[in-house]
Amino acid sequence: MEAAMDLMRRMPPGSAETALNALLSLLPDHSLDLLSQVDLPLQVCMDKESMKEYILCEYNRDADSYRSPWSNKYEPPLEDGTVPSEAMRNLEIEANEVFSVYRDQYYEGGISSVYIWEDEDDGFIACFLIKKDGQGKRGYMQIGSWDAIHVIQVGPEEEGAAHYCLNSTVMLSLTTDNKQSGTFNLSGSIRRQMSMTLAVADGHLVNMGKMIEEMEGKLRNSLDQVYFGKTREMVCTLRPPPEVLNMRLPDS
Repeated sequence: MEAAMDLMRRMPPGSAETALNALLSLLPDHSLDLLSQVDLPLQVCMDKESMKEYILCEYNRDADSYRSPWSNKYEPPLEDGTVPSEAMRNLEIEANEVFSVYRDQYYEGGISSVYIWEDEDDGFIACFLIKKDGQGKRGYMQIGSWDAIHVIQVGPEEEGAAHYCLNSTVMLSLTTDNKQSGTFNLSGSIRRQMSMTLAVADGHLVNMGKMIEEMEGKLRNSLDQVYFGKTREMVCTLRPPPEVLNMRLPDS
């Protein structure tokens, strides 16, 4: 199992589903662990009742159906599907509205979904998802995708405070294909964890929002340094820019 997880951490997001299916066939006894621990690129479905798109993942899945955060119904229909309690559902509705504003401001588009359900330890778990696909504004990028998964486990309130444990995963994929930049494919994923004990006077949504905002800033910086920074260093070493070549030419 440890070797399987180590392999999946090194797979590009575009090949993750194929690799996972291969591992499931090789390690059927570890299917539940693999499905619960491996993050795949997010898929999208349309809520026919509200005519809004929502994101599919393991956290809103029951059997072969997925629950919409907008209508609270499963598609395909599932009579005995698991749904959150009334209190959790009200919090889920508010979280989807707030997170939609956050997504518009930070991503200028895309799709977001939030799912909340009760925990066994008298707390709850919230899953915040963002997916954005598209092309670059300058025309250099042929296609790109950003999938963000934030899962927060919130402990029970004690003396006006609660413990929050955030696990975040971001999957990034970029492809270019034009005469100026050539053909280029960059993809990868990064995962980080953060834990905090915060006062709940302003509400759980405020605390979770601050943690996600801080975490996404750290993830973007890490992606810039690890993927873009290293790639830029390698490309400039193998194919120096014209101005660098001109500096190296001997005087005639």
